[in-house]
Amino acid sequence: MDKLVPVIPIRDGIIFPHTDSVLTFGRPKSLAALESSFQHERVVCFVLQRNSRVTDPATGDLYEIGTLSRIERMIRTDGEINAQVRGLQRVKIISYEEHDSYLLAKVSEIPDIVEDTPETKALCNHIANEFRRAMNLGKSADFLVFMNIMSETSPAELADLVASVLDLKPQERQQILEMTNVKERLDKIAELLAREIKILELERRIANKTQERFEKGAREAILRERLKTIEKELAEDGEEASETKELLEKMKKAGMPEDVEEKAKKEIKKLGQMNQFNPEAGYIRNYVEWLVDLPWSKSSADTVEIKSAEKILNEDHFGLEKAKERITEYLAVRKLAGKMRGPILCFAGPPGVGKTSIGKSIARSLGRKFVKVSLGGIRDEAEIRGHRRTYVGALPGRIIQGIKDAGTNNPVFMLDEIDKVGADFRGDPSSALLEALDPEQNHAFSDHYLEVPFDLSNVMFITTANVLDTIPPALRDRLEIINFAGYTQDEKFHIAKKFLYKKLLESNGLKNAQIELTDEAIKYVISHYTREAGVRNLERKLSTIFRKVAKQIAEGKKGKIQITNKNVTKYLGPERVNATLIEKKDETGMSTGLAWTEAGGDILFIEVALMPGKGQLILTGQLGDVMKESAQAAISYIRSRADSFGIPDKVFQKTDIHIHVPEGAVPKDGPSAGLAITTAVVSALTKIPVHRTVAMTGEVTLRGRALEIGGVKEKVIAAHRAGIKTVVMPKENKKDLEDVPKEVIKDLKFVFVSQLDEVLPVALVRPIERKSTPQARMVERPQIHAQHID
Repeated sequence: MDKLVPVIPIRDGIIFPHTDSVLTFGRPKSLAALESSFQHERVVCFVLQRNSRVTDPATGDLYEIGTLSRIERMIRTDGEINAQVRGLQRVKIISYEEHDSYLLAKVSEIPDIVEDTPETKALCNHIANEFRRAMNLGKSADFLVFMNIMSETSPAELADLVASVLDLKPQERQQILEMTNVKERLDKIAELLAREIKILELERRIANKTQERFEKGAREAILRERLKTIEKELAEDGEEASETKELLEKMKKAGMPEDVEEKAKKEIKKLGQMNQFNPEAGYIRNYVEWLVDLPWSKSSADTVEIKSAEKILNEDHFGLEKAKERITEYLAVRKLAGKMRGPILCFAGPPGVGKTSIGKSIARSLGRKFVKVSLGGIRDEAEIRGHRRTYVGALPGRIIQGIKDAGTNNPVFMLDEIDKVGADFRGDPSSALLEALDPEQNHAFSDHYLEVPFDLSNVMFITTANVLDTIPPALRDRLEIINFAGYTQDEKFHIAKKFLYKKLLESNGLKNAQIELTDEAIKYVISHYTREAGVRNLERKLSTIFRKVAKQIAEGKKGKIQITNKNVTKYLGPERVNATLIEKKDETGMSTGLAWTEAGGDILFIEVALMPGKGQLILTGQLGDVMKESAQAAISYIRSRADSFGIPDKVFQKTDIHIHVPEGAVPKDGPSAGLAITTAVVSALTKIPVHRTVAMTGEVTLRGRALEIGGVKEKVIAAHRAGIKTVVMPKENKKDLEDVPKEVIKDLKFVFVSQLDEVLPVALVRPIERKSTPQARMVERPQIHAQHID
């Protein structure tokens, strides 16, 4: 395909394809062509002049065959430009286009004619060996070019590389450039290389003869003086010089940005001028080593096969569909859009549900390195951003340390327990995380120790938290939150059977032929020995069984040992948890509420006792301020509707009402117990029991309205686990059931209410004998209420 590119004439040199060169330009047209190309595609065509003395060559003064090249970088000086260029392809100039500032031509690429024959391979080996011989004879060539020639390169690339370093006239170089047949080009190169070797051998012979003319005494004197100088240099600067050279080589390989490379060069130069016993030399050496060891340009190749990624995620984890879906979405966008910023996810949920472990699976599915940093208990900002170099023993922060350990600039980076970051007089680490976790800023993350920006935009950050309330709002705003709810009993069963069983077999040295754990036994352990949102305690209980089996086998027991629900107690002792937590019978003055905790959902009981007194309200059970206010609102609502509930007014003046929530050592707070508290008080005052299989959650207002609450999924799962049959909740929460597992919804009956009057017929075992009087009728005006999420 023809291309329209700027043309730059060259007086003496030739740019061959596959080679890098540094050229200096000063002619106005050449400068204009370079500037124009550098601002667009950075591609130009270099063509040799027929006469090097012509200052302003016309199109007729140029050869027809040139080299299409790419400008890698440019440095502008007074009136000149130094450019690093790389030859790409031989091209033929078809025609020139009119342009005021520089030459513009339409060019066509000339493909190489390659014959893959044994003769061609033999010719390549011969040229490589002859070039090594030329280097041994004193031929000067760039070391990288020599390494490229010695490595296994294509015949075309080998010919161009050798031609670029041979001492040839411009016309000879042009002749090689115009050869499209690679074998003919190799023959020509071999001929010219043999000629140059002969010249080198002749020069070596002349130098040897000249050297022999020196008198023995004079030569020895010179050598002794040189030896003294060398020994002195070795004693003083040898170690430093080799160290400086090594650091410079590492710096070149690191692929640093230009500003970082300048900083590194300056520090290496400073180190080279210091005495090795200078204390500051150690600090500078450590700093430079950190700079050159960081993966500035080294990345892991992403796996963008969505099906294989899904397979890996499903192999390692059961459930967690939202997290898996988000990863596959990221892969899909990455596949279609190419380069994109890494997402910053926050996995929030109770302990033991797989937040941390799925991070490793994500890294494996993406084909990336995995780095984990625990932030629990960190209080010093320098842990994140690093210490300034003025401090003794200063180091970069944990983020930069993790990047260095990963060895790539795009790992999956997990910041574990981000909700447990503290703050004190040493600073606020969560504020330091704002820059790292902001996609708009983290392309230039500044670490106090490095003092140069590092690009974190390719890193996939994953944070984990048990609760979101302790995360500062500014930091939470930068996170894409994915909630991990507790597992249902059915999900725990599948996790134990598909994942934990194999893991425990391997960790305890057992085989399938030695132990059989029945499905009923697994379900029995789940329901009678664990009560948690995750599976950590389940894993511990199963591990106990496996250890005891391993002990029996080690003691010589033969055959397969079967674990059933009949003999689980033999291995785990008596049952620790009742299969159902609901009351054994319907009670007066006791209702069942639903709560959300860091460990997932739970049920709680509201107990109400009436005593002769002066109308006081007593609240116990370590209740928080919000829950106390919810109880007060419930009492006020009941008093305002006392006639309709058949409750005499004098009861409130002569009776003390005591509301208690059991498990007094556990702090409790939030407005979602409002419906349960109101129902329990009405039950106590009307002497009508509450259904033990009914649980309720929702905030109540002074007008008896049921307001929306949060944590529905966790609460419903807890109700299911406890043996509840009916769940009462506000109508606004109906949408939240989409996240609840289908097997849980199937076993429960849901009643959605907007008023407390709709709750009581469901919760109480028999209707209230209401007294309908004009004073008892209350007219509610339409209200607009904000959603209250506890």
